Amino acid sequence: MSKMQKYLLIIGAVIILLGLFWPFISKLPIGKLPGDIIIDKPNFKLYIPVTTMVMISIIISVILWLFRK
Repeated sequence: MSKMQKYLLIIGAVIILLGLFWPFISKLPIGKLPGDIIIDKPNFKLYIPVTTMVMISIIISVILWLFRK
């Protein structure tokens, strides 16, 4: 089995697990963290999830770092 096949199987398994645990994951405050910018005016809403993007980036970096070892 090549590396690409292993990565595809792992990505597929992660997607399946996310789907199974989605009812629990959706209750987490991801996207509503302090530092996320929300501008809400009449007829205009802007949402920039700065802190959420940083947290997701750190989590993905750690996971990829663990897979490389």
